[in-house]
Amino acid sequence: MSHETFDARHCELGEGPFWHPERQQYFWFDILGRRLLSRDGDAALEWSFPEHASAAGWIDRDTLLLATETGLRRFDIASGAHEPIIALEAERTGTRSNDGRADPMGGFWIGTMGKAADHRQGAIYRFHRGAVERVVPEVTIPNSICFSPDGRSAYYADTRRQRIWTQPLDAEGWPDGPAEVFVDLRGEGLNPDGSVVDAEGGLWNAQWGAGRVARYLPDGSFDRAIAVGGRHASCPAFGGPDLDQMIVTTAREGIESPDGHQGRVYRVDPGVRGQAEHRVVA
Repeated sequence: MSHETFDARHCELGEGPFWHPERQQYFWFDILGRRLLSRDGDAALEWSFPEHASAAGWIDRDTLLLATETGLRRFDIASGAHEPIIALEAERTGTRSNDGRADPMGGFWIGTMGKAADHRQGAIYRFHRGAVERVVPEVTIPNSICFSPDGRSAYYADTRRQRIWTQPLDAEGWPDGPAEVFVDLRGEGLNPDGSVVDAEGGLWNAQWGAGRVARYLPDGSFDRAIAVGGRHASCPAFGGPDLDQMIVTTAREGIESPDGHQGRVYRVDPGVRGQAEHRVVA
């Protein structure tokens, strides 16, 4: 399976891609560059921020929920204006937000981490009905936040620990019982970064340092992998009118003298349809 460049702008740390179903448009972040990027047809769009921003969900056609290093913000796409919704570790200057995604119940899960990837200094939180609650403590690099098609399972990873977990959820979208290891990549030396779940329940995981996105079946078994042009694959997202396309962000961070392929956003053919991104109730 082949890949092609979707967007040639270089991201120091590309992350958080998602497809806005009402706008029919991809958005993604350069966390270390403090930018939100998008494309509208042939037009390349970009917004800058005074702090790190890393993930988003859609509130309505014109408004996003943004996760930044100090909290969640309401963002107006047309004007670029943004205002705070709720603080998140705002008093901890050594942490920032990382991977996040909206859940099927209208909540938004977001991970935090030390800016120097400090050992277990991060956590995963859920924003729901105006409040934030911590759902996973002591995480070093939170990633792979995504949800099963029936909404009764969440997934998350700690990249440093090289494992992806599955977490049962109740009908309101809260953890219901202990998490279990879904995929253990330690034996292969692979580092799980961002993930998304397709309409058949397969989990697609971007693997940092391996230049690929890999699909795992609902039982955790490996199905297949697709190479991308950047070594540090960071997160996939389904999109397109039929949700049968996929883009994968990559990063230049940590690569000495990166060539022009590093940090681009790539497009691949996943051979399966994805789920529509869920709306955030905010």
